[in-house]
Amino acid sequence: MKDETRSERHRQIETAAYQVLEEKGFAGASMLSIARKAKASNETLYRWYGDKIGLFSALVERNAKDVKSSLEGHLEGEVDPMASLNAIAPELLTVLVSPRAIALNRAAAADASGALGAAITSSGRAMIAPLIAATLDRARDAGSLKFQDTTDAVSLFLDLLVGDLQIRRAIGQLPPLSPTAIKKRATLSVARFEILLSP
Repeated sequence: MKDETRSERHRQIETAAYQVLEEKGFAGASMLSIARKAKASNETLYRWYGDKIGLFSALVERNAKDVKSSLEGHLEGEVDPMASLNAIAPELLTVLVSPRAIALNRAAAADASGALGAAITSSGRAMIAPLIAATLDRARDAGSLKFQDTTDAVSLFLDLLVGDLQIRRAIGQLPPLSPTAIKKRATLSVARFEILLSP
């Protein structure tokens, strides 16, 4: 199978997995139901992903890579680090409260093995946090921010940006956020972060 064809089939299967997850939840999402939705063979899914956890872990990894690629575009070069924070904040928040991210969080909560939660941690925060850390370190070096521990600063930034939005979205207590609401939240979060860590 050609690489382009294989990549397209992966996308089709992963789109089907999200659809089945939304319709049936994690417990009801079987490899067979996903294969049928994607019009693929069950054998193909098992060969490519191993099992259901492998498939959903692949979704997490693709999501994280897409976010990382998007954020890197704002963090390359000699861009002012505070301008970078203002640029990445709405994009990051958009992804973290998106229907796909919420579906994966719900799936991780339903996965008693903890494997999917571990995948979200290793492919999600662990992949994105170093990019934010590097930006915050540049802001500190430029005299725009003052802090001692970079890890604590990253946690503060994410706490201000995301807060309990993911949990409230996952338990159905908060509707999807509009682009205007996301932009407002992101702008306010960066402003508060800058005040709290002002030199």
